[in-house]
Amino acid sequence: MRIPFTLPDEIEAAIPTVAAHLAADGLLAYPTETVYGLGSAPTERALDRLAALKGRAPRKPFLLLISGTSMLEEYGLVLGPSGTALAREFWPGPLTLVLRGAEGRLPDRLRGTGGGIAVRWTSHAGIGALLDVTGQALTSTSANLPGGATAPGAEAIMNLFPQAVSTAALMVLDGGVLGNVPPSTLVDCTGSLPSLVREGAIPLAELRRRVGALAP
Repeated sequence: MRIPFTLPDEIEAAIPTVAAHLAADGLLAYPTETVYGLGSAPTERALDRLAALKGRAPRKPFLLLISGTSMLEEYGLVLGPSGTALAREFWPGPLTLVLRGAEGRLPDRLRGTGGGIAVRWTSHAGIGALLDVTGQALTSTSANLPGGATAPGAEAIMNLFPQAVSTAALMVLDGGVLGNVPPSTLVDCTGSLPSLVREGAIPLAELRRRVGALAP
């Protein structure tokens, strides 16, 4: 199913249908402030389905999108000093932070090798509104096949995953064609000092300019 998801009235009309789909462990393709993502509710069954769709190792973690710091608190995720400073300056926006916490509240398979969970407060208004309604985070990975380019829009996503779309396993939110935007910058905040995992939409120099010694 392909659903318009650009104008405010389109987003408002779509959210109840999308929320019900996610509650049933359905998969979702959706626009973000960077690239199109594939995601699901953070449940074991939905994560199995998402890994199969992407053709990736079942235990390779996905990041989480949230709609505010209150959601972090509900999951028991810990920002720490560097994470707090970075979040204050760059959230909501294209900065992903790897955080400690959430033991017993989120599937352990979301954790990377260092034990943290990657989280981003999305600045996409429509996805933020969806998260507010569902009250839970949305898993996220780029809308592509392993080694391939990220699909720039709904039509390309439907061409990549035709069977999942035709069986209604994958719902596609059409937010228009996105430009050539880099993925989010990724910083690990689980240690005593933050470390840069991936430089993306926010340059390392900008992190350091605005956060100083608390930047990686």
